[in-house]
Amino acid sequence: MNRTRPPADPAATALPVLTPDVLIVGGGPAGLSAATALAPLLPGRVLVLEREPGAGGAPRHTDRVGFGRRGPRRLLTGPGYARRLTEAAEAAGAVIRTRTTVTDWADGPDGGGSGAPYAVHATGPDGRFRVEPRAIVLATGARERSRAARLVPGDRPEGILTGGELRRAARLRHLPVGDRAVVVGAGPAGWSAALTLLRAGCRVGLLVSDRARAEEAPAAFTAGATALLGTPVAHRARVVRIIGRRRVEAVEIEHLDSGARRTVPCDTVVLTGDWIPDHELARAAALDLDPATLGPLVDSALRTSRPGVFAAGNLVHPAGTAGAAALDGRHVADRVAARLADPGPEPAAGGARLLAERPFRWVVPGLLRPGDPAPPGGRLLLWSDELRTAPRLVVRHDGRIVAEHRLPGTVRPGRVLRVPWTVVPASAIRTADPARGPVTVGLC
Repeated sequence: MNRTRPPADPAATALPVLTPDVLIVGGGPAGLSAATALAPLLPGRVLVLEREPGAGGAPRHTDRVGFGRRGPRRLLTGPGYARRLTEAAEAAGAVIRTRTTVTDWADGPDGGGSGAPYAVHATGPDGRFRVEPRAIVLATGARERSRAARLVPGDRPEGILTGGELRRAARLRHLPVGDRAVVVGAGPAGWSAALTLLRAGCRVGLLVSDRARAEEAPAAFTAGATALLGTPVAHRARVVRIIGRRRVEAVEIEHLDSGARRTVPCDTVVLTGDWIPDHELARAAALDLDPATLGPLVDSALRTSRPGVFAAGNLVHPAGTAGAAALDGRHVADRVAARLADPGPEPAAGGARLLAERPFRWVVPGLLRPGDPAPPGGRLLLWSDELRTAPRLVVRHDGRIVAEHRLPGTVRPGRVLRVPWTVVPASAIRTADPARGPVTVGLC
């Protein structure tokens, strides 16, 4: 892992070169879980690069309890869960480098041959270096859209944060975050932000949601959170203006049905939800992207469009839980190990698309190939934009219905729905052919 040699690319003169078997970009639940599974098979040959000061991903600065149900089988706080994942990866033999960012891609030393098909340049505390692995796992996660991306009008004062920025400021840096806040979003991420604000000494004046009350979350959860935190929720509303000179002074909100507006005093605005994958590296590698998720397009083995490059976690399905990301990491480790053991020909390029129909926005995986394994956890992941009760899932292929499946409970917007992989018939996977059109998943 630590040996160096002159790089093959003359333009990268004098850069130290690392040659692990597997490079994992991102030290969150997906990346650390993949490293934990792979490191015993490849002692000292699994390298994890994490840009933050510590590994663990978003759970590292999320105070709430509830992590670990799919892994340690006990409920942990976010920091406790992050520590457990990090310690497990290190104990397994993975090398973790924090404060280290992958900056760009480069050709492998043999121009894309079997030795190291791709290389990357990275920068860390010791300077710039080059990594030439045999396989790469991208696990860079997701982030909430900024104010600019959401096109929220008004003044440009200080005091506007995303949920992730709030957690890093309050949990990791212990910085003051204000005295009175308005939180945009009343889903789990919004209530988590409200809890973080209260623990930081900031009163939460209002949560603003563009969804109806029934769409946001189960009534018992909403009522319990409101009673516990004492925070009112404005449903079917949006922020139409931020007011303030040097610091936020107020927001103007509008009711979407009546058009009525009112001004809410505050000195902090927190924008939650509306997730987008951290896909800059995937775009720079010219990987095929799923236009619905904006993450890399993957098959059920989590392969991307470039041989030897895999993707996992919330980079693939933004807004999934930490447990789902960790499940991806364990799943992709098996696929990477199989490829390293037998670097034979890759599956045929392409594959038939699996597409979501209304009310779903996206479905993961997005590619079907005969002979591929079931996806992580044996589940399809779907994201709905509408509330549906007593729904029936319908799978169509080649102009006809090939399967139906009754879903228990209610499909809620803004939450990941996990559906058994077996709803897609084996016959549809065997006959999946781009020439015959996509396989689609929707509701009847």
